[in-house]
Amino acid sequence: MPGFELFGPEEKQEVADVMENGFTFRYNFDHMRNDRWKTREMEQLLCEKMDVKHAHLLSSGTAALQTALAAAGIGAGDEVIVPPFTFVASVEAVFMAGAVPVFAEIDETLCLSPEGIEAAITPRTKAVNLVHMCGSMGKLDEIKAICEKHDLVLLEDACQAIGGTYKGQALGTIGDVGCYSFDSVKTITCGEGGAVITNSKTIYDNSHMFSDHGHDHVGNDRGAEGHPIMGLNFRISEMNSAMGLAQLRKLDTIIDIQRKNKNTIKSAIADIKDISFRELPDADGDSAGFLTFMMPTEERTIEINKKLAENGVDGCFYWYVNNWHYLSNWKHIQELKSCSALPITLIEERPDYTNVSVPKSDAIMSRTISMLIKLSWTEEEIAQRIENIKKAFA
Repeated sequence: MPGFELFGPEEKQEVADVMENGFTFRYNFDHMRNDRWKTREMEQLLCEKMDVKHAHLLSSGTAALQTALAAAGIGAGDEVIVPPFTFVASVEAVFMAGAVPVFAEIDETLCLSPEGIEAAITPRTKAVNLVHMCGSMGKLDEIKAICEKHDLVLLEDACQAIGGTYKGQALGTIGDVGCYSFDSVKTITCGEGGAVITNSKTIYDNSHMFSDHGHDHVGNDRGAEGHPIMGLNFRISEMNSAMGLAQLRKLDTIIDIQRKNKNTIKSAIADIKDISFRELPDADGDSAGFLTFMMPTEERTIEINKKLAENGVDGCFYWYVNNWHYLSNWKHIQELKSCSALPITLIEERPDYTNVSVPKSDAIMSRTISMLIKLSWTEEEIAQRIENIKKAFA
């Protein structure tokens, strides 16, 4: 999965081009940059590859999430439906927007279920944060229909799923707004970075202004620009964009390698009697960053997770006990711990996060193991990995 496995002279050359001929700030300084605009180039390439009208690069995937929420009009007191299985940033961004996360059930896609979303909707619900976990998608047709029925913003958190598609359409481009992450261990990396993608000019305009202190970016004199809205500083640098530009050009190759490696392992272990695989609403669109399988019981899952490690099968994640990816382990979220008072503490009728009940999600995640798919494996290493997996089950 990690794009850094394919680092080469291309990334070095793009970064060197900024160092030798350009300027590190993404805006203005035209006279110093010799027509080098790495961020603009990467944004344009994102639009072309994802077949989307607008892309805006930011300093991280978390910054992209917070920007997307603000740009779509999600703010103080608005309820946002979120999954209990995600990277914690998907929930933190909602809190920091002044909005209210409402946890709903997932299904065996490992994403929010249509039934879970319906059950969580209230008159205060404003948006659904659909996280495409571990490289694959939720039941997008049903979920999009629910959002349209209830006039909800559909935010696609595709931070782990760039390169994935659903019925031929890029994940992140199907809802109202989507987000990608380009941190150090993502499918492609800028070192640190993220992106907001959308077909809405309003959301795009709000995004580029909100992420740069409200600058409207009209003209070529930064000091003379207008400030239609307030914002923060989530700007990406040209250095990060330069690395990301080289990586984005490799995206198709990365996805091809992931799919090949994943299919080889999946086919080889499919006849192991205890294994059932994650549900994929569009198997052809899976970005294949992970191979996820379920055991019949929690006890068997714990046993197999231990035996995989003992047999040298690294890169396996038992998310149910993972500190950063499952609700039951987020004590700071449950207790609203922060270095200063959060906006949600001013809402008297807020959820009791110490008492969230998601039994269907618990039943799924307590039986689920995900295996990272690496780009650098040789055929011999994959064959040895398959043999070691079978030893663990034996």
